[in-house]
Amino acid sequence: QVQLRQSGPGLVKPSQTVSLTCTITGDDITVHPGGWAWIRQPPGKSLEWVGNVYRDGSIYYNPSLKSRTSISRDVSKNQITLQLTSVTQEDTGVYYCARNVKGWYAQYDYWGQGIQVTVSS
Repeated sequence: QVQLRQSGPGLVKPSQTVSLTCTITGDDITVHPGGWAWIRQPPGKSLEWVGNVYRDGSIYYNPSLKSRTSISRDVSKNQITLQLTSVTQEDTGVYYCARNVKGWYAQYDYWGQGIQVTVSS
């Protein structure tokens, strides 16, 4: 019954900020030991891990994106959020939230529906 539902604007202007929210049902973001992830996929490219947030609140970022990325959580709403600043056309792609499989690297068992983010002026 675990479900992840994403929301947020899909069209962003260059230099602005991508802001996405993932609402989780059927699980508790403070309980699942594998933690929660943001992943993206630019058109024609492979999946790219953006960052993780774990049940204790610890956060890890892809080093290539860390300077522009902020992941946060709202425990009361069972939500995780992603903000990516100073975007360019290279940030265009489908953005996902997902649940990490406990004990496995870059393995996910539940995914949000994905949101197409287009950076365009």
